[in-house]
Amino acid sequence: MATARGLRGRRPAGRGWRGRGGAPARGGAGLSRGRGGLCGGAVARRWRGGAALERAQRRRQWPSLGGMAVCARLCGVGPSRGCRRRQQRRGPAETAAADSEPDTDPEEERIEASAAVLAGVGGGLCAGPSPPPPRCSLLELPPELLVEIFASLPGTDLPSLAQVCTKFRRILHTDTIWRRRCREEYGVCENLRKLEITGVSCRDVYAKRINPRVKSGRFVKILPDYEHMAYRDVYTCLLHRYRHILGLWQPDIGPYGGLLNVVVDGLFIIGWMYLPPHDPHVDDPMRFKPLFRIHLMERKAATVECMYGHKGPHHGHIQIVKKDEFSTKCNQTDHHRMSGGRQEEFRTWLREEWGRTLEDIFHEHMQELILMKFIYTSQYDNCLTYRRIYLPPSRPDDLIKPGLFKGTYGSHGLEIVMLSFHGRRARGTKITGDPNIPAGQQTVEIDLRHRIQLPDLENQRNFNELSRLVLEVRERVRQEQQEGGHEAGEGRGQQGPRESQPSPAQPRVEAPSRGPDGTPGEDSGKPGDASAAAEPPAQCGQGQPFVLPVGVSSRNEDYPRTCRMCFYGTGLIAGHGFTSPERTPGVFILFDEDRFGFVWLELKSFSLYSRVQATFRNADAPSPQAFDEMLKNIQSLTS
Repeated sequence: MATARGLRGRRPAGRGWRGRGGAPARGGAGLSRGRGGLCGGAVARRWRGGAALERAQRRRQWPSLGGMAVCARLCGVGPSRGCRRRQQRRGPAETAAADSEPDTDPEEERIEASAAVLAGVGGGLCAGPSPPPPRCSLLELPPELLVEIFASLPGTDLPSLAQVCTKFRRILHTDTIWRRRCREEYGVCENLRKLEITGVSCRDVYAKRINPRVKSGRFVKILPDYEHMAYRDVYTCLLHRYRHILGLWQPDIGPYGGLLNVVVDGLFIIGWMYLPPHDPHVDDPMRFKPLFRIHLMERKAATVECMYGHKGPHHGHIQIVKKDEFSTKCNQTDHHRMSGGRQEEFRTWLREEWGRTLEDIFHEHMQELILMKFIYTSQYDNCLTYRRIYLPPSRPDDLIKPGLFKGTYGSHGLEIVMLSFHGRRARGTKITGDPNIPAGQQTVEIDLRHRIQLPDLENQRNFNELSRLVLEVRERVRQEQQEGGHEAGEGRGQQGPRESQPSPAQPRVEAPSRGPDGTPGEDSGKPGDASAAAEPPAQCGQGQPFVLPVGVSSRNEDYPRTCRMCFYGTGLIAGHGFTSPERTPGVFILFDEDRFGFVWLELKSFSLYSRVQATFRNADAPSPQAFDEMLKNIQSLTS
């Protein structure tokens, strides 16, 4: 029917239907619709006969209109010009005449489209091959497929996708898409229809409102009603907006520092302050308390609450200063105060910080240090600034896995240290500090080239014997530094710290030494070094018995009694206020993958370090260069 209607239409001016050889088709010239021309049943029959003849001639000339359309697309020419195979059979005059005609003809396009439809459904007179399936557009996919596709895209790309068309924008209102983005990008697993939020106590969920007239109270829910909350609002107004503060941070609290971990916890963003266990239990797990939290109290409006103090959450503020720095401010500091005054606040802080009362601490110097820390840190309950820190990158040739460790520091209690490897050296950087060695400074540095062979168990108890071994290595290191500095002046090239680093299981004495400025030195060339390197692992510290020398003090007597290996190192000591800092020799003792120790010879003290067994998200350094730059920044703040 569509073909018949197309043939009955008015013929374009100046154009006629051609049969074979270009002659006008019989029965097609001079016909018109309506009553003005030939009419009646005979005329209709003549018309139908002429149209059938026209179709037959066109079929003999073009086997399939649908195939013609495909051929035209492949050849890159319009349908009225025909395909290149047909042009090859034409003469020069016919080809020139066909090329002089317009590329498109509305009447022929309608005929070809009608023939393609008839061939696709198997009806009509056309019996040629079926045309190829039409190309499917993304707009023609069913909504459930579009939801699955959009849910696989990053959430940051979805706003641009919503600007494509109204259909996409309507589909992007599906909450399933945003729930998947919240789960995959930020780890949100809770259901908005259930109030199952980890890390929130019942007191945070409900608040008791007291009626002063009858002295009674009732519990009122203070958390938002998530029944009508959408994951799209959670993603756009909470998670994406505050994504820059997720990760590890060091608060600027003078020399004391700290460790803040900002995570997505349930349907909250919570800043947890990590605290070392009570002294001297270095193997106990870390303690943590919330400092602030962010969540949606209203639709499309995030609320920041300060969690400091003992009166529950109250209004706070967060300001992102720059990429790797932000600050928090409390707008209701009266919630931090206690009814008993500063004395009650100090006793409460002492129980939380040290797990004991001031009367239990008999050391007078230690009492002064504790009181000084309380007075100093309590000044920062109103506003705090945080700077981002990264976890050290790990390499297969590292001695042990780098990371965060808890360490004993005498009267200063337990502190957090970050162990990282830099070529032939390992460094321990303070994340929390004290008035003597503030946070950000390198508390210990280990020379992984110079391994120390401990004497037998009886001689280990002699402090003079251990001191003699360490001082011999120190003198050798000084000579290597002088030789290395001389050769560096002659223009000797410096190798990269990672390229030339030997494996921890291999002897390190054959590698050239480095001075404090990083210049390479010469091998010592002493026979003792080669013999020590050739010793089996059992004689190089693997499973060797270990005991502290007599006279060396230790906060924790429950240290391991076997060690794997020992290395020469230096420890940083200074007076109060980081005055007169200097590096003194010591011994680095590797016990296992999660524990190591350091003997401070000048102080006759022993520090035991235990790994922080916690998983931190959004804390990996983007590159080794970014981690080194971070170490320089936090060290420069306290120098």
